[in-house]
Amino acid sequence: MHKNIKIIRDYYDAGVQGEWNRIANRPEFLLTCRMLDRYIKPGDKVLDIGGGPGRYSLYLAQKGCAVTLFDLSAENTKFGSERAIEQGLSLQTITGDAREADSLTKEQFNHVLLMGPMYHLLDENDRIKAVKAALNTLLPNGVLFVSFINLFAGMIYYMKYLPDFHNDNEYEMYVQNVIDGKSFGGNAFTKAFFTDQRDILPFMAKFPLEKLHLFGQEGVTSPCENNIMGQDQAVIDLWLDFSEAVWEREEFLSFSEHLMYVGRKI
Repeated sequence: MHKNIKIIRDYYDAGVQGEWNRIANRPEFLLTCRMLDRYIKPGDKVLDIGGGPGRYSLYLAQKGCAVTLFDLSAENTKFGSERAIEQGLSLQTITGDAREADSLTKEQFNHVLLMGPMYHLLDENDRIKAVKAALNTLLPNGVLFVSFINLFAGMIYYMKYLPDFHNDNEYEMYVQNVIDGKSFGGNAFTKAFFTDQRDILPFMAKFPLEKLHLFGQEGVTSPCENNIMGQDQAVIDLWLDFSEAVWEREEFLSFSEHLMYVGRKI
C-alpha cells in the first residue's frame, strides 16, 4: 500500500465518530442533500464511494434507495453497517480503494457519489483513476456527484479557529498557494488536496460527462457557519434557502469549503 494511502486510512480508522459527527445537521450536509434529492429517487441504486461512516448512505437508504457504502477505512464501513442495522435499513458495504472501485463491485448504479477521494489523492493520475472507476460503475445517463475541498477552505478554517495562522509553519506553502491561485496537495488535517475552483471544470471535462452543476456545498455559510447554526430554525432556514438560490454563482464559490460537480454520464 502507498504510504499516503496508509496515512489516510489510519486517520479515518482512528476518527470514525468525529467524522460521523462532523457534518451532522450542518450546512454541508443539509444543502448537499437538497442537491441529491433533485436527482436521486426512492428505488434508485446508489454507490457512495469514499462515503466515510455513511451519513449520506444512510440518508439515501432511509429514502428507499438501494445503497452500497464504499470506503477506504474498514472502521468506517463497519460503523455504517452497524448504524444501518440499528435503524432497520439495508446497506451493502465494501472496504477498498476508490481507484479500484470498478474491480471491487460489478454492479451498475443509477447514481455514484465520489465525495472523499478527491480530497486525498495528491497525484492527478490517481484522481483520474478514481473518476474513471466511478464512471465504470455508473449506468448510461446515470448521475455522478464529485466533491472537492476548495482551495480557500483552509483560509476559512484559519479565520474561524486560528486567526494567527502565520505561526503555523507547516502550512506556509499552502498559504502561498492560495496567494498564487494554485491547487495544493500535502499535509493538512491528514494528507489532503485543496483544489482551486478554476481547475474543477477543466479537470472534469476530461471525462464523458454532461455538466449539470458546480456548486458550493455550504453555500455562502462557511465563514459564519457557527453563528448561523446557533440561530433559531427560521433564521437557519433563511440562510440555507438563500445559499441554495446562489450556490452556483461563480463569485460566491469561495464562500464554501467544499465544491461539488454534478454530471450526467454520456
